Amino acid sequence: MHTEDTVNGKLYYGWYIAFTLAITETISWGIIYYAFTVFLTPMETELGWSRGQLTGGFSLMLLVAGVMAFPVGAWIDKHGSRWLMTIGSICASLLVITWSQVTDITAFYLIWAGLGICAAAILYEPAFAVIATWFVRRRGTALAIITFAAGLASTIFVPLSDALLNAFGWRDAVLILGVALAVTTILPHALILRRRPDDLGFLPDGDVKRSDSSPPMTRGVSLTDALHSRFFWLLTLAFSLSYLSASAIRVHFIPFLIDSGIDASSAALASGTIGIMQVAGRLVFAPLDTRVSARVMTAGVFALQAAAMGILLLGSSTLAVALFIIVFGTSYGASTLARPSILAEMFGSTHYGRISSIVAIFVTFAATSAPVGAGLLYDRFGSYVPVLWIVLLLAVGATAVMLIAKPNLAQAQNPPPIQMVEETQSTS
Repeated sequence: MHTEDTVNGKLYYGWYIAFTLAITETISWGIIYYAFTVFLTPMETELGWSRGQLTGGFSLMLLVAGVMAFPVGAWIDKHGSRWLMTIGSICASLLVITWSQVTDITAFYLIWAGLGICAAAILYEPAFAVIATWFVRRRGTALAIITFAAGLASTIFVPLSDALLNAFGWRDAVLILGVALAVTTILPHALILRRRPDDLGFLPDGDVKRSDSSPPMTRGVSLTDALHSRFFWLLTLAFSLSYLSASAIRVHFIPFLIDSGIDASSAALASGTIGIMQVAGRLVFAPLDTRVSARVMTAGVFALQAAAMGILLLGSSTLAVALFIIVFGTSYGASTLARPSILAEMFGSTHYGRISSIVAIFVTFAATSAPVGAGLLYDRFGSYVPVLWIVLLLAVGATAVMLIAKPNLAQAQNPPPIQMVEETQSTS
């Protein structure tokens, strides 16, 4: 941490929030999202349900999370994330524990629909809204702290879940994870999170608010103005195209490698390595975020994604696969930071929850539908080559849309955050 991250010799409280969210996001993602795949086969064996029925529950969670994005965003704008994330953690823990006892397919779907609501309340979107409120200059660093840790969720919880499965069976393993989710996330959300820095007498980034100074400016484009902004819809289109491209290849990467003659174990290892490169991409993005505009950075991330798809079209040699993993993993990881960064920079933090939720709805549906569409294309042509061409064109389209997008409305109504902070400091 730099000296500017301290206030009167004490660490700015926003960093405690960022570190807390880094831990709770890692655990929440690991248990709610990544652990499912470990228990798929043993559930199929014991319960007698098809793999399609079981994965349908997981897909339902993603769809419900997308539908819930807007009401969750509206709540965050009015009330903050503290109690939302606390109650979300309580309900998620109870639902995971209930999952461990499930015997009926209808109950199984109801559990995962409920987990979709919880996912909207405790995963990245509310956490990013907290960071958008507490940070301006150091927003990129704070986001990187959270996503760097959460990027390791699969690395931690897939083997941990497998170890619990082998030791106790799938039901007791899921039960243990549900209890662990409760113990590690409920109290941190309730005790550490706060609505805004003004409640503690600070401005974002820890800038001190003088008692004789005027109240802090209320910044941000309204939801109505954002929805009437051409830039907002171009931004939404660009991220949707990017997620259509990335999600399709991310899910089908292992089958693609196997079809190319690579053994299943090596294909799984290659897929896992993408996760490591995602973390690296976030480490690269964070320091550049303070030097380059979010729009340019986002266009660069999409361009790297397109380059990765082009590399994969060249073949499945060891060199091509390694280059793809590096370029795609880095860009995919950076895109997680790019979306909250550009939304907060261009539209401000006052209505961030609702504005971000609209983008999240489109992105979620893109990420959910892309793997299905890619599978249908593969079934139609018997090859992944058409899929690769389409994902390449989608990534190129995302880059082109981002380059032509001009944030005139956002810039006119919401001055760059760093300018506002500097003006505030100059009057104190």
